[in-house]
Amino acid sequence: MTTESAAAAARATVYGYPRQGRGRQLKKAIEGYWKGRVTAGALHATAAELRRDTWRELAAAGVDEVPTGDFSYYDHVLDTTVMVGAVPERHRTAVAADALDGYFAMARGTQAVAPLEMTKWFDTNYHYLVPELGPDTVFTADSGKQVAELTEALALGLTPRPVLVGPVTYLLLAKPAPGVAADFDPLTLLDRLLPVYAEVLADLRAAGAAWVQLDEPALVQDRTPAELNAARRAYRLLGTLTDRPKLLVASYFGRLGAALPVLAAAPVDGLALDFTESAAANLDALAAVGGLTGKRLVAGVVNGRNVWANDLEKSLAALGTLLGLADRVDVAASCSLLHVPLDAALERDVDPQILRWLSFARQKVAEVVALAEGLARGTDAITAELTANRAALASRAASPVTRDPAVRARARAVTDADARRSQPYAQRTAAQRERLGLPLLPTTTIGSFPQTDELRVARADLRAGRIDTAGYEQRIRAEIAEVLAFQEKTGLDVLVHGEPERNDMVQYFAEQLTGYLATRHGWVQSYGTRYVRPPILAGDVSRPEPMTVRWTTYAQSLTDRPVKGMLTGPVTMLAWSFVRDDQPLGDTARQVALALRDEVGDLEAAGTSVIQVDEPALRETLPLRADDRPDYLAWATEAFRLTTGGVAAGTQIHTHMCYAEFGDVVQAIDDLDADVISLEAARSHMQVARELASHGYPREAGPGVWDIHSPRVPSVEEAAALLRTGLEAIPAGRLWVNPDCGLKTRGWAETRACLEHLVAAARTVRAELG
Repeated sequence: MTTESAAAAARATVYGYPRQGRGRQLKKAIEGYWKGRVTAGALHATAAELRRDTWRELAAAGVDEVPTGDFSYYDHVLDTTVMVGAVPERHRTAVAADALDGYFAMARGTQAVAPLEMTKWFDTNYHYLVPELGPDTVFTADSGKQVAELTEALALGLTPRPVLVGPVTYLLLAKPAPGVAADFDPLTLLDRLLPVYAEVLADLRAAGAAWVQLDEPALVQDRTPAELNAARRAYRLLGTLTDRPKLLVASYFGRLGAALPVLAAAPVDGLALDFTESAAANLDALAAVGGLTGKRLVAGVVNGRNVWANDLEKSLAALGTLLGLADRVDVAASCSLLHVPLDAALERDVDPQILRWLSFARQKVAEVVALAEGLARGTDAITAELTANRAALASRAASPVTRDPAVRARARAVTDADARRSQPYAQRTAAQRERLGLPLLPTTTIGSFPQTDELRVARADLRAGRIDTAGYEQRIRAEIAEVLAFQEKTGLDVLVHGEPERNDMVQYFAEQLTGYLATRHGWVQSYGTRYVRPPILAGDVSRPEPMTVRWTTYAQSLTDRPVKGMLTGPVTMLAWSFVRDDQPLGDTARQVALALRDEVGDLEAAGTSVIQVDEPALRETLPLRADDRPDYLAWATEAFRLTTGGVAAGTQIHTHMCYAEFGDVVQAIDDLDADVISLEAARSHMQVARELASHGYPREAGPGVWDIHSPRVPSVEEAAALLRTGLEAIPAGRLWVNPDCGLKTRGWAETRACLEHLVAAARTVRAELG
């Protein structure tokens, strides 16, 4: 195909779209079902309506192929587990009795059965349910969901493209099932899994699919020769099937590297590649292999993970370069739009000047469509779009909102000494033990307590003017008093105020720092029905006034036990925001760290003896390629130490992390130099405790004994058993007892029971230790 004909064939598509609906209808329907207020039929009807509305909207906007199969009630990797019949043994009875309830049991657990482990989807803030596999796993095809959604889209007269997690990525994301040897490699099951994918592909072809997309984002990570060979074998087999649709193998989140020639040579019909700035090397690598002769290329030139308007002219130039490298070049976002909010036009409170700079899912679709039009018909066909885009980019570049000379001068003046505690850990821990007087195996929680309906109503009443600030703060004080009283009665050793005044652990701080923008409708799925509104970091960051001191000191006035000051760390403030793309991320981290350092200093000055700076995002922001990691870890750990480095020896610094593969960042955890770290450990059966011990981690740690992302209440003996496992790796003198994470999403009934069991377990194990 000539360059001209390739351009003429250019079409627009996307890999996936936000699932929740404009009013988060899916979340409300699912949670209503869990509470017995919504029937299964009503839930399915809501889901079907959301799918139809999304597909019609995409088609009306100019998207030629709409994605199907990306919709999920909880998680698309869990959907893949169902599709290939890899349901864990402990959940099979529930799934056989009721497929929907069994599905949610795998995701959330029940009182009798633990859920699947949950962890981060590559370097995003989306969480997936980890497949559990072993040498005895038997795969069986169940293409019902994928075929049903394809059929729905076809019935609307649309051109659908089913999207599946690819077999290699599925196995690379899996872990050995409980009871299976830790060194079992799920990738050894590839030859057993591929016939199941072949069956699903045949079912989709029979149902009318012309193309099927197989997502292989795991191949943008560093892969061994054996793993690359597995990809080669997988797509040689799938590509040579006679009874299949055309296959589009998609990668995203970075450059393919050594995997690109493997996929380029495979007998598949097309590749979808990331061509955003972070994956620019894909263009050179594609040219080096001679392009994709006879194949389709879907070019992800619109960043699907940020919220800034695309530079259309720059993207058109990149697309023009690609025209000679494939038979057909189509235009897409770089990944599923699941990772951005739905529609910037809903944000009525954002300055219209700044709103021009923003691009959410609907705006990104418009950018993709405009680029496809410009590629196919020339720039004259999109003159209006290009003119508006140039003006938006120029407005942002020239805006004083983005730069504060005082902030920049302070960041430049930072020295190495600013990011170091003045005393080594051995001296600090002696001072802290004398000051705090804590028992062996001290108990605490991570920070937040249940965000009740009454608290949400109070915030809504304040926004609507039904109560004034004084009335709102009276309700907050009453909630703090109740939380403190419960913790004292239960017997916890280090208390928290419960964070009733906080809407979100990042948004709360972002609303009080300069440089950040808050949204009202910018919801993004984190996991299941948990949605967050990441703030937008548009300019330089500073702290105009204290943010937490008043509520922390009020809580401390109610008790003689230490109350932790609670802050969100600088890396997490970036990772769970949409960050600016006009300066290095490390520069932004330093600005945030200095703002938080001011808050830490004020907390200490007010008498706070324990300050927790949460960094749950440290691992998830880790670059996917090993050679990109040292620079990231250097500025990330420096930012934490810059936040905490100014306190006295007797002030105990805690940090917290959850739902990540900690083994990859154990040295970085050590480099934070926190006095105490609490980590998720319940679902992974204390794996992190063993990783810390293997590393020789020298400070105190609290591997969680209660999985707070499940509604089940662990027994005293279950929590004690986990503690005993933790003690096999961490000495009793350095072991804390705590839940996996904050309790914001839990109800009060289960919170009371779980914390009572947690304290009882700590007392039981203390007695055993003598």
